[in-house]
Amino acid sequence: MVDSMKNVANLDVELTVEERNLLSVGYKNVIGARRASWRILSSIEQKEESKGNDVNAKRIKEYRHKVETELSNI
Repeated sequence: MVDSMKNVANLDVELTVEERNLLSVGYKNVIGARRASWRILSSIEQKEESKGNDVNAKRIKEYRHKVETELSNI
């Protein structure tokens, strides 16, 4: 979906207001979901570190990095 949105945005034509709004909402939804995941993972990671549970904290940190990579690739 994101690739399709990028292709439309890269066309050398001016988008209509509706098309711009759809593009904006699409990106907002994709980014918003991952940002929410990142915030939750970051919070859980801090709690696990404060408990001294290094094994879980490490797993969560790895998954948080995966979400960060997804955000960067959007």
